[in-house]
Amino acid sequence: MFKALMPTLGVALLLATTTPAIADDSNIDVLRSGTPHEALFAIDFIGANGYAVGAGGAIFKTSDSGKSWQQDTAPNQTALLGVAMSGDHAIAVGQLGTIFVKQGQADWKIVDSGSKERLFNVDMNANGVAVAVGAFGALLRSDDFGHTWQNAAPDWKGVFDDPDMRLGDFFEPSLYGVAVDEAGNAFACGELALIISSKDGGSSWSIRNAGGSGVAYVSPTLSALTMRKDGTGFAVGQEGTVMKTTDAGKNWQGLDKPTGANFLGVSSTADGRVIATAMRDIRVSYNNAKTWSPLHGSDITSGWYHGVRQLSANNTPVVVGHQGRILKLTLNR
Repeated sequence: MFKALMPTLGVALLLATTTPAIADDSNIDVLRSGTPHEALFAIDFIGANGYAVGAGGAIFKTSDSGKSWQQDTAPNQTALLGVAMSGDHAIAVGQLGTIFVKQGQADWKIVDSGSKERLFNVDMNANGVAVAVGAFGALLRSDDFGHTWQNAAPDWKGVFDDPDMRLGDFFEPSLYGVAVDEAGNAFACGELALIISSKDGGSSWSIRNAGGSGVAYVSPTLSALTMRKDGTGFAVGQEGTVMKTTDAGKNWQGLDKPTGANFLGVSSTADGRVIATAMRDIRVSYNNAKTWSPLHGSDITSGWYHGVRQLSANNTPVVVGHQGRILKLTLNR
């Protein structure tokens, strides 16, 4: 019924085979470029160490802040859509409820998630509290760095505005974005402008924003969110939707849309810089999303980029997307 924001693997691979492979802008540094059929969906860093994951069970690792990347061995070829790191621990999630975990130099191993739904994203803090989100209301939590998982989905009944009963008797929203801070506060977003939060590491959830479905409207899907230590956060999604909080996720307001492109990822730093990746677009703000500028380059305007992280050492943004490409972005300020 609803337009899904995250590209399916088929759409992503189609785009990857039909877009040029060479960026033409001097502020783009290609760290890795794969084959036309590759696709990377998520990236995370702890210091100079990082992982990028994608289609076909692809896992790439770096120990030099992304200057070089080597392929890591996954337990199988299940598509991976999210990755999170904390200390020497890492978690990757993907299709069919798949969850891989890794500690230190040990191999990646499969753990039982208790779910068969596609998992789109995961985040984890230094205490080992992790939350994974996915299709049809899938919401899982762990308190041991992802080795064991429990179902933490709330009761979705009555959450959304549905005056014309277009959602049916029971609607379970797909969840795409998630963030967990060091205090154990967790946030997730998804279909119909949904934003939820937890104060206990994902054990219980409160609805912070929820749209609805009517004959004349369908609230946009939110694909990703980011939260900063100062309580400022951003959620982005369909058709250039941007939402902002300044009180640690208690209240959210919609901002002017900087583009009509579907946003897929978002990252922000304490100095007010916000980067949002999209289908054929990347936008940058230097003033907490008051104004935005497009990042130019033929590869950006004809391809797609999804996951985005900013290196802790110098806040340099790194994005992943079509053709298994990993880009470092040098911004104006």
